[in-house]
Formats: sequence, structure tokens, C-alpha cells
Amino acid sequence: MSNSTLRILPAVLALAFASAGLSAVAQTTTTTTTTQPTVTERAKETGKEAVDATERGAKKAWSATKNTTERAVDATERGSKKAYNATKNTSKKAYNATKKGATKAVDATENAGHAAADGMRSAGNKIGEKIPGTAQNEAAKKQ
Repeated sequence: MSNSTLRILPAVLALAFASAGLSAVAQTTTTTTTTQPTVTERAKETGKEAVDATERGAKKAWSATKNTTERAVDATERGSKKAYNATKNTSKKAYNATKKGATKAVDATENAGHAAADGMRSAGNKIGEKIPGTAQNEAAKKQ
């Protein structure tokens, strides 16, 4: 054997054993790769899930607040409308009652004034009957 053959022989043998070893390893390992996520990937996924959960919670809170506010506004509007209508109706009743009372007071005052005037006329007539030269005195003499 020559020197060049001795140098090449170990390299060929190393390659042969290496290729045999690689093919044996390739046959024994499964080709499906089920790699576990790394800590960084798990942290990213957990962070995304937390952000999504926070967004869902915020949407629910916003919807609940909006719905509650709308209900409160509607209730306030209904209450205001009822109060307005009650005030309007009560004001009309008070106005009508005042008008009726004022009319009755005017009528009573007029009646009292007429009665007083009639009383004064009849008293004046009686006094005039006793005074000579008045129209009442002349009328009383003729009767």
C-alpha cells in the first residue's frame, strides 16, 4: 500500500461509518416535529390572551355603561314629561279655580253694592218725604 492510500483510507472509513450512523439515526427518529413553544412564545401568547380578555371586558363594560345610561336618560325624560304634565294640569286647575272665585267675588261685590245703593235710595226717599219742597214730599202728599 502506498502512502496516499493510507491517508485516504481513514477518511473513507470515517465517511462510511458516519453515513451509516446518520442513516440509522434518520430511521429511528420520527419525522414529525412536535416542538414545545419556548418561554418567550408562551409569554407572547399569554400576553395576547390577556389583551384579548381585557378588550372583551372593556367592550362589555362599555356596553353595560351605555345601556344603563340610556335607561337613565329615558327614565329622566319620562319623569320630566310626567312632572311637566302634572304641573300644567295643576296650573290650569288653579287658574280656573281663581277665575271662578274672582267671578263670584265680583258678583257678590256688585250685589252688595246694588243692595247698598238701593238701601241708600230708600233711606233718602224716606228722609225726602219729611222735608217740604222735595219731590218725595210732593209724591207722599199725593198718595
